[in-house]
Amino acid sequence: MKELVEDIGILDEAHQPCEVVKTTENSHTGQKRKLYIESYGCQMNFSDSEIVASILQKTGFDTTSRAEEADVIFLNTCSIREKAEQTVRNRLTQLNGLKKQKPELTVGILGCMAERLKTQWLDEEKIVDLVAGPDAYRDLPQLIQQVDEGDKAVNTFLSREETYGDITPVRLNSNGVTAFISIMRGCDNMCSFCVVPFTRGRERSRDPHSIVAEARDLFTKGYREVTLLGQNVDSYKWSPEENNKARLEKKEPTSVVTFAQLLEQVALVHPDLRVRFSTSHPKDITDDVLHTMARHENICKYIHLPVQSGNSRILELMNRGYSREWYLGKVARIREILGDDCGLSSDMITGFCSETEAEHQETLSLMDMVKYDFAYMFYYSERPGTLAAKKLSDDVTEDIKKRRLQEIINKQTRHSLERYQRDVGKVEKVLIEGDSRRSADFWQGRTSSNKVVVFAKGNEQKGTYVQVRIDRCTGATLFGQAVQSI
Repeated sequence: MKELVEDIGILDEAHQPCEVVKTTENSHTGQKRKLYIESYGCQMNFSDSEIVASILQKTGFDTTSRAEEADVIFLNTCSIREKAEQTVRNRLTQLNGLKKQKPELTVGILGCMAERLKTQWLDEEKIVDLVAGPDAYRDLPQLIQQVDEGDKAVNTFLSREETYGDITPVRLNSNGVTAFISIMRGCDNMCSFCVVPFTRGRERSRDPHSIVAEARDLFTKGYREVTLLGQNVDSYKWSPEENNKARLEKKEPTSVVTFAQLLEQVALVHPDLRVRFSTSHPKDITDDVLHTMARHENICKYIHLPVQSGNSRILELMNRGYSREWYLGKVARIREILGDDCGLSSDMITGFCSETEAEHQETLSLMDMVKYDFAYMFYYSERPGTLAAKKLSDDVTEDIKKRRLQEIINKQTRHSLERYQRDVGKVEKVLIEGDSRRSADFWQGRTSSNKVVVFAKGNEQKGTYVQVRIDRCTGATLFGQAVQSI
């Protein structure tokens, strides 16, 4: 278990913070040029990098795991906090030496930082040749050609329609068992601390037929778990009028597909295909979604339900759209429909503008009432352009922020251990994802509630289900013995 006094709290192999970096792997399809991508931030960024690799594969690029071999290097960036942005700038400094050795190398910035800073990149970081926002990835072949011809290239246009629904992602860093499926893009919530609506644009949902087809294709290729991704999956809504003018012009019957309906459609692909989703907004998750989860054994009993604060005044300043009492009511409803074993995790921000000590204590007391399995914990970092930056004063000192964050981390550490201890003595169904990071003699997988399980290898195979009796635990991992393959 790892404690940090800033940025993040309880982590393990399945639960990753914003600073995690994923790079491309080698592909050998005979293409002439090599692409190297580093992905920073959320799961959506990792999914976007797979789309980028697919687009460029069709125009002459293989991928490489070594930056030194690349003709094009992309950093797919995160803008959620200042530290995430500084990490990218530090990485550019490291790449500067490589650029000097290889002047023809193209270096590009993708994602949220590209959208936020736009052409500013070209003035501030001379190493940068290309800047492309999250909705401009189809234009990358043309932007690269523009750089090849000796010019800088920028496209940060935000689309109201782009979902990349017709693009089959190239699975990067894949274990061959689990995969992401992006179901929507953008966000219509205007949380005062968040830059996402400004860097990823308005919400638009992807055609459900293409989502189900992608899930079916993944299952056929041996994948056994998909995670449906969106900034706010519960607001997924697709209809011909809103999402497909061509079908509307053919006067096909109108039908609106909600997230609960989409979730069921994916679950019905095959009983052996596990389905997860992320992220839910507390104000939008419905009983229909919860009942759908309860109805299908292969929809994992785990919900990431970010609370951000346990105080109603702070929640209002954050423009979250719910109160402390309303949130606790939603948690009670989840427990009522899905049971107390349903995994719950959260995001929490401490030290938000004008937060008092008493309000901080309310966050701690809410944690005591909910008892999350794990959480991502941060102290407030003001982001330029957000509503909070424009209207509120970042008046809590850094020392107080760090002290409050450590108190939240300490409490979550105790709660995580308590929640994991509940599983000791139980037999859990585990999907084997691969070798444990610490030893090739052990398998690693996860339970339906998203807890990591490590157990000694027998005759089991990667990508299969096994019943594991849990013998012991830490606050981040369960340990046990296989008792039956499924």
